[in-house]
Amino acid sequence: MRALFLLLLVWFSFGIRYCLSQQVFWVQWKEGTEAPSKFSSLSSRLAALHFSDSIQNALKDKGFLQLEAKEFSSEDTFKINIEPGLLFFWKEVRRGNVPEDLWLKLGVPGNSYQAPYHWMDRLISLAEEKGYPFAKVSLDSVRLEGSFLFGLFDYEEGPWITWDSLEVSGDTKTQRRYLQQFSGLVPGASFSQTALEKSIQKIRRSPYFSLASVPQLNFQTKNAKPSFELKDRKINVFDGIIGLIPNQNQPGTMLITGELNLALYHLGGKGRDFSVQWQRLNIQSQTLEINAKESFLFRSPLDLQLDFSLLKQDSSFVNRTFQVDFGYRLSDTGYLRFFNRRQSGDLIGNSDQTASLPPALDYRWNQYGLGVMFDWLDDPVFARKGVKIISEFSLGNKRIVENTSIPEELYQGLELASPQYQGSLSVEKHLYVKPFWGMWLRGYGSFMKNENLFLNEFFRFGGLKTIRGFNEKFFFADRYAFLNLEQRFYVGQNSYLMVFGDLGVLQNPYFSPKIDRPASFGMGLNLDTDGGLFSFVFGLGQSNAQPLSFSYSRIHFGYLARF
Repeated sequence: MRALFLLLLVWFSFGIRYCLSQQVFWVQWKEGTEAPSKFSSLSSRLAALHFSDSIQNALKDKGFLQLEAKEFSSEDTFKINIEPGLLFFWKEVRRGNVPEDLWLKLGVPGNSYQAPYHWMDRLISLAEEKGYPFAKVSLDSVRLEGSFLFGLFDYEEGPWITWDSLEVSGDTKTQRRYLQQFSGLVPGASFSQTALEKSIQKIRRSPYFSLASVPQLNFQTKNAKPSFELKDRKINVFDGIIGLIPNQNQPGTMLITGELNLALYHLGGKGRDFSVQWQRLNIQSQTLEINAKESFLFRSPLDLQLDFSLLKQDSSFVNRTFQVDFGYRLSDTGYLRFFNRRQSGDLIGNSDQTASLPPALDYRWNQYGLGVMFDWLDDPVFARKGVKIISEFSLGNKRIVENTSIPEELYQGLELASPQYQGSLSVEKHLYVKPFWGMWLRGYGSFMKNENLFLNEFFRFGGLKTIRGFNEKFFFADRYAFLNLEQRFYVGQNSYLMVFGDLGVLQNPYFSPKIDRPASFGMGLNLDTDGGLFSFVFGLGQSNAQPLSFSYSRIHFGYLARF
């Protein structure tokens, strides 16, 4: 009991005195002589001093140039009182020696205290865009009348700087001439800070190479010489399977089957591309696609691309397409295309149809079109966020060619020459939810319009790149649309597990019913290795022609060797 009494006595003697001796730290200020006071409580004297400094700097930036800060201290209180004083305005700031064209473009600065300083920042930025990166401007002859300020601008533009030829280094085959045109930094043109920043963004978005280090900029004898260290991306692709099977049409001989994918990019470091895709998975059907692209044709801003494709469908028909494509870069993210496409279809063998025309006929279609692409993806090869939009439209005259194996009277009443048009739209979206979780969505649609459409000119789709869970080019349609949805669970920078769902709708007037709504779902793996890209997708699909059953499931397996 006595010990408890002594403990309480010590508490009341020293503890209460200690509590009462704790100081309170305050900062009081106004944002104008007529404005109400503001208070803030701080945890220590040092914190109060730092907070007071920040308040004073903010008030001075607004024009309270004569503010005063007074400190009051007592045993239990420390207080800083900030009196703002007069608010100063700029009554007039004259042009001084600022060039008249710049003065007219920027306009007269406002009257607030910060207005001339913001105006000077804009002037320097404008001078940098005109080739004067060393321009300087200041306020001169400043005088004060009451709370009004007067002054004039003193401007020094410095030397005029032009672009010199750029330098390329690093682990890259990129030619300096190509990078010069690609970056837009033309030798002899006026220096521009914005042009430099845009060129860096272009390089970062290139599918051919990436920046290996921060770009350097050297100024020499009124020239600006940019230097880029690049590293080529591993985007070239080679993949193939070759097989031999007995040729049933010619006993004793063998037939080559298989698949070949070869894509070579940025050949010679000049943005020159070439690709071949060939597929023959059964005796009578095969496809062939050949593409070649030349960037900056004859040092012009135009790209030239040539495409050829061939489709042989069983013993029914063979289609050929040849296309000449000119492309122009609208901006860092926009690309415009003008193209001429020639399509032809021919029946194979004699037709057994005598009472009516067969679903496929011989035709020739010459069309002219326009395409546009906008790419806002964060990476051109393995994107995790962003949007990409691709659209095209073409129009031309189609001519039906009479086949000698089909009775001539069956062509009576059929318009042999007529206008035909088609279009397509693709929108894909990558969502970056978390570092280990992302989503990919794509909507795609195409249509063609003519009074006489035949089966061999229809769109072909289905398979790994469109609606999974079906064979490649399984569907025929004169119009269709589908939606792809993927949930991706990343196990590496560019490797992920995924689950997917594909939904589509199509129209084929030669089938019954004409409208089909295919759907599929499944899961897969995309694994990026040092040697290439491995993909494995398991899908189950359902349509009018394929029931939902594991016996109809499809495994899409692939390995693309990258180098």
